[in-house]
Amino acid sequence: MPTLLTSEDAKQAYDRLASHEFRKHVCKSEPVKVEARPNDEPTFADRASKLIKVGYKPKDAAELVVQEILLENGSDPKIKEKARIDAEEFLQRVRKGLI
Repeated sequence: MPTLLTSEDAKQAYDRLASHEFRKHVCKSEPVKVEARPNDEPTFADRASKLIKVGYKPKDAAELVVQEILLENGSDPKIKEKARIDAEEFLQRVRKGLI
């Protein structure tokens, strides 16, 4: 804020002018970046549902998806545990009729 604005009215006028200029400003020189989501992979449920649609039983579909995940990611214990938990949750939702 300039040093010449000592009165309260002058400061308020300066603030109104600055906020008006800020609102009407459109920054066209910098393109908007669309970042990909870090997790663009289909969810466990998406993958298993796709197998169910082509005729697999839910339990078989869940086991196949777990095996696919393990093949894709190696034998990482954290991923293995997450895949197992996802399979259990998926089968519970199928039993409850949520999927």
